[in-house]
Amino acid sequence: MSALYFHIPFCKRICAYCDFVRTADMRRCGDVLQAMHRELRERCTELEDKRIRTVYFGGGTPSLLPPEELQRLVQTAAGCLDLSQVEECTVEINPDDATDDYLRRLRRVADRLSIGIQSLDDACLRAMNRRHTAAQALKAVERARKAGFDNISVDLIFGMGGFGEERSAEDARRMLSLEPEHVSAYHLTIEPGTAFGRRVARGEMSEVDEERGEREYMALHELFTAAGYEHYEVSNYALPGRRAKHNSSYWDATPYLGIGAGAHSFTGRVRSRASSSVEEYAAGRGRECEVLTRKDMRNEMVMLSLRRAEGLDMRAFAERFGQSGAEALERAAQPFVRSGALVQKGCRMVIPPEKFMISDYVASALFEL
Repeated sequence: MSALYFHIPFCKRICAYCDFVRTADMRRCGDVLQAMHRELRERCTELEDKRIRTVYFGGGTPSLLPPEELQRLVQTAAGCLDLSQVEECTVEINPDDATDDYLRRLRRVADRLSIGIQSLDDACLRAMNRRHTAAQALKAVERARKAGFDNISVDLIFGMGGFGEERSAEDARRMLSLEPEHVSAYHLTIEPGTAFGRRVARGEMSEVDEERGEREYMALHELFTAAGYEHYEVSNYALPGRRAKHNSSYWDATPYLGIGAGAHSFTGRVRSRASSSVEEYAAGRGRECEVLTRKDMRNEMVMLSLRRAEGLDMRAFAERFGQSGAEALERAAQPFVRSGALVQKGCRMVIPPEKFMISDYVASALFEL
């Protein structure tokens, strides 16, 4: 089965850390939505397996659109893809969009919410240029429960310079009181084109050092796992049976179709990306495609597998890339096994969750160059 992603690039306000494809100019919204319907009809044939298992609305801010607009996109998809077996439909929402009426209407479209809380400290939220308060975030979860959502994910950002190390742990404790089914906890990454990036360049802000980032990471790991959450991927925690099915499809190389400005797609051998310019996207221009080589696919399997609690299945690796390739990888992995950064569990190589912070480093050291 395949996955379907819709990228809604519009925002009322640009967050200080965000380098996703987004715009605060809503004037092109109608043109972009029209282009998304058109793109769906034109590109649905790219998926070999037209059975869709998961649907995800990301952004940007999908909750800026009426739920009925999201429903229309689903209906267009149902006209050219098989949505009869969808197991999960997620919509990202901003807390201050979560009115009772909006959530009641949204429940007809989605069965899962991803609520962009990020922090429950009002000063931190202002620094991030978020447009909600901690009180609004708490109320959003309460209202979502009232509307019938029993599968809620919340986002948390840690490693925020200028705030005490305890801030993210206190955020986590307050989020746990909400009993979300899922938590995504991301270390703040400062990108050059963002407001934070410009502040760093001017010397007005600095990134937290590696040691502090690791301490905050481990504090969150201990809090969430002690509360019964499974740390199943570098940045993700879930109660039993509540892993994010859609995001998991990215990590196990499930084909997916991405619709919208800047959206990525993967069809098994080909990755493509729509233009990040809403003007170009609305005009149907600017798509880039890349045919993956055998080496690309090998390295991606290593990278994506080592991000997850299950790790890398060496039998599956040998089936795809040959027994000699698997043996060479196992030899290259031995220094990390001896240091404890990698653990061999039967036929799998696994990075222990407490070492997930260095997963990219370990994986890249095992790449075929």
